[in-house]
Amino acid sequence: MPEPRITALIVARNEEANLPGCLASVSFAHERIVVVDPSSEDDTLGVARRLADVVLVRRFDDFASQRNAGRVAGSGDWILSIDADERATPELADEIRRTIADPTNDRDGFRIPIRSEILGRPFGYSGTQQDLPLRLFRRERGAWMGRVHETVRLDGEVGRMSAPLDHRTLPDVQVFLRKIDQYTSLEARDLHRAGARFRARDLTLRPAWLFLKLYLYKQGFRDGLEGLMFCALSGVSAAVRTWKLRELDHMEVA
Repeated sequence: MPEPRITALIVARNEEANLPGCLASVSFAHERIVVVDPSSEDDTLGVARRLADVVLVRRFDDFASQRNAGRVAGSGDWILSIDADERATPELADEIRRTIADPTNDRDGFRIPIRSEILGRPFGYSGTQQDLPLRLFRRERGAWMGRVHETVRLDGEVGRMSAPLDHRTLPDVQVFLRKIDQYTSLEARDLHRAGARFRARDLTLRPAWLFLKLYLYKQGFRDGLEGLMFCALSGVSAAVRTWKLRELDHMEVA
């Protein structure tokens, strides 16, 4: 019986620096697809065309649609979804190939733990290290849904991998601030479409609550000064999203 084929799928915009390492880490896959946003301002497209097996150029509308376009274009039995600033560890590569080749495997998808590095420091408390996203699934059994924080809708049973993905996210404050601007715009538009409206307490209480949750409850203080900055800017992100929602409310009235 032939080994099940794996398609590694990456969505990329302005990822010239990260993409080569990401693609190298999934060289064990039988097919590597990169979905490139043509509004990229660097050589992301050139890197993808040199190093990936399939490149789709698709203007960004939302994350779920970008990923689903790549899923449809893929030929693998399994989809491994990985971000450009993530790396599949050798241990994870071995575990994936061993698991999907096992004829007794009855799972249709697998959650994969994240080992995060933020602002140049490995995080153990307030980062993404407790996340268990569904990143590996049978191509015909799953699809993404959600405009911003997209998730996989899976028709089947879910298991869990032991080995992690390395997530080298937010290398510096400049990148952090750019991502805050990008994601809060998407989130505010999503909230506005869903009928949410500006509330003053979301501008004051929610950011403070988020900071305290990350810094004290999740013990972000144990991640050092980088943990303090991450928790503080996470609170700022909540405030910025709320303010952008307020601006959309005013545009609707005008």
